[in-house]
Amino acid sequence: MAPSKVLSGARVVLPTGVVDGGRVIVDGTRIAGSAGEDTPVTDLSGHWLVPGFVDLHNHGGGGASFTSGTVEEVLRGVHTHRLHGTTTVVASTVTGDMDGLAQRAGLLSELAEQGDIAGIHFEGPFISPCRKGAHSEELLRDPDPAEVRKLIDAARGRARMVTLATELPGGLDSVRLLAEHRVIAAIGHTDATYEQTVEAIDAGATVATHLFNAMPPLGHRTPGPITALLEDERITVELINDGTHLHPAALQLAFHHAGADRVAFITDAMDAAGFGDGRYLLGPLEVEVSEGVARLVEGGSIAGSTLTLDRAFQRAVTVDRLPVEDVVAALSANPARLLGAYDRVGSLEPGKDADLVVLDAEFALKGVMRRGEWVVDPQLG
Repeated sequence: MAPSKVLSGARVVLPTGVVDGGRVIVDGTRIAGSAGEDTPVTDLSGHWLVPGFVDLHNHGGGGASFTSGTVEEVLRGVHTHRLHGTTTVVASTVTGDMDGLAQRAGLLSELAEQGDIAGIHFEGPFISPCRKGAHSEELLRDPDPAEVRKLIDAARGRARMVTLATELPGGLDSVRLLAEHRVIAAIGHTDATYEQTVEAIDAGATVATHLFNAMPPLGHRTPGPITALLEDERITVELINDGTHLHPAALQLAFHHAGADRVAFITDAMDAAGFGDGRYLLGPLEVEVSEGVARLVEGGSIAGSTLTLDRAFQRAVTVDRLPVEDVVAALSANPARLLGAYDRVGSLEPGKDADLVVLDAEFALKGVMRRGEWVVDPQLG
């Protein structure tokens, strides 16, 4: 068990607002309400102290793939993102054959049971060939509820989200199935109309997978899925804030219409996150990463990102000029609530896991703590 400690002097972002010169008390793996007189104090004056980041949508990092890597490789990818402040990560797969996805779900569910990941997100194969992005078209299939159920069962209670094109045959029944099993139904890689999207939301969908990307653009006569997803208070919208996937004006549009309590920043990261440029595989497809941008070798479609959530945080505050409290909500509280984990993570409150991030005055990452242990010690530089 980690020793008790007091983190003092930082600007602490709490659910109630920002506290200047605040302090957070850590007792073992948890945040505590009080500390003994002899508890060591770490001075974090001039820094920000925020909750650990929660990533709903992440395919890998550190040169490792959550879709195809060994247990050791998956853990390397998880650790890479922890070094960048993501203390809770959902491992996302990409389109593959059903038997392979079921086998992958078995491996990932073991890591979820151990607490290394927060669950599994199946992105594909139940998506539209019209909006496939970096998914193999020959492996796509309609969302047959029986096959959706096969993946849920393979995940042994650790399936957290399934992205699907709800306009396809079986789409609405699959949404209802997911809702019944308390798995998030996410609308994405879709060619749905506005009306079809509204129908899917009414059936139980609650998330927009990387809003704006891999879906029809907003039109004044054909408003499409974007309008339906932004206007409905039941939907949380994922946003990839890397400067490549979204124009800053699109991000501002989403925040303005959805509000800060309905946005979740994600990475949609692939193997190259925290690793570097080069050639990679995303499922069966070859990806070229150049200057931090991942694209399919064949066709040039954007193939996930190399983003880490500390960079998303810094960009949101310094480039997009969003309030720090809103950014914290999008990176921590909102995704934690979606996962049903807000009782343990997502804010700095007594009784919750001691998952936190230290940022300097320019919002660069300086420290990361997970369950009371420093992953990145701010005192060591």
